[in-house]
Amino acid sequence: MRTSLINFERSISEMMQTVRLLEPPDHRACDAPCIPPELSVIVPTFNEAPNVELVVGELARSLHEVDWEVIFVDDDSPDGTADAVRDIAQHDGRVRCLRRIGRRGLAGASIEGMLASSASVVAIMDGDMQHDASLLPEMLRRIREGDDLVIASRYLKAGGAADGFSRTRLGGSRIATRLAQRLLHIEVTDPMSGFFAIRRAAFEDLAPRLSSQGFKILMDILASTPKPLRTSEIPLLFRARQHGVSKLDNLVTAEYLSLLLAKSTGDLLSLRFVMFALIGGSGVVVHLVALKTALMFGWTFSLAQMTAAYVAMTGNFFLNNILTYRDRRLKGWRLVSGLASFWLVCSIGVIANVGAGQLIHDQASTWWLAGLAGAGLGAVFNYVATSMFTWRAR
Repeated sequence: MRTSLINFERSISEMMQTVRLLEPPDHRACDAPCIPPELSVIVPTFNEAPNVELVVGELARSLHEVDWEVIFVDDDSPDGTADAVRDIAQHDGRVRCLRRIGRRGLAGASIEGMLASSASVVAIMDGDMQHDASLLPEMLRRIREGDDLVIASRYLKAGGAADGFSRTRLGGSRIATRLAQRLLHIEVTDPMSGFFAIRRAAFEDLAPRLSSQGFKILMDILASTPKPLRTSEIPLLFRARQHGVSKLDNLVTAEYLSLLLAKSTGDLLSLRFVMFALIGGSGVVVHLVALKTALMFGWTFSLAQMTAAYVAMTGNFFLNNILTYRDRRLKGWRLVSGLASFWLVCSIGVIANVGAGQLIHDQASTWWLAGLAGAGLGAVFNYVATSMFTWRAR
């Protein structure tokens, strides 16, 4: 009897489950989750694991009256930053992680994070606690009232950067700011700021024009817009870093100058090509020194020219691996195989280099002009070949 009763109850339970499965879905249950937040805060990270919880905590305190989310865009940090984000996301649905593999750079991370958002407003801020999240409600209020872009500026009267900048970095930042203002005709006080909010619709229109390389995404936005954005600024007190070390180094200066030149030409020259060309310019000097040295030892011009070409080529390979293609940087055995492929595909450029150089040398007998002409002819082929084979996107 008892067994029959248990079986009867089980049958009733199974019937109820079947009925529930046959019922039409209650769309009202997903109405709230389906509505995107008003504000997405994009936080590009690399080795910021100790700061993740601090950032989320400050955002929660600052945005308690705002429907918000935070998207950490992590460049595959070896310190477990992505895991730290996911741990918090397990119990806080406002926290998301976008992990990038094989790609590096703040600009590219910012672009991908903003494109991953469905919010009407997106904000960019650092993950090192140097940016004051309490400014976000005011930035959002201004966009609600009609602004397209709101910048947290270190150079307004009530702002400052001394606590978070060394003297050298502060001076370099001011010089970079003046260059951007004069060459690109940018009128804001801090085009180098890494803390700003923008209407997502305005960003979507600009996204195809932006470079995924480098660190100065705001300057790129300001220089790339076909029509002026309605922009305002609020003062920012730049704070000291909480944990970890700064990601800015001397390579960032080279990337900034390349971006400045690319934007000054109206994007006729890409940032990557400008970097490649600048390195090629230094390679020309190496080439001429090696050529002159070989000629002094009595080598024939053809042999000296070919040797100089490979010496310069090798130097250019390592510099391009560090600078031009830092987001695709080759390491370990890939560095060795990359150098081999670089030599191989650029051999055609060397043939053109040597042939053109020999022709001019025979006619003008000017060793430096012949070397320069040959090096210049091979440069264009080398750029195309290396992009397609040595540092191809994976």
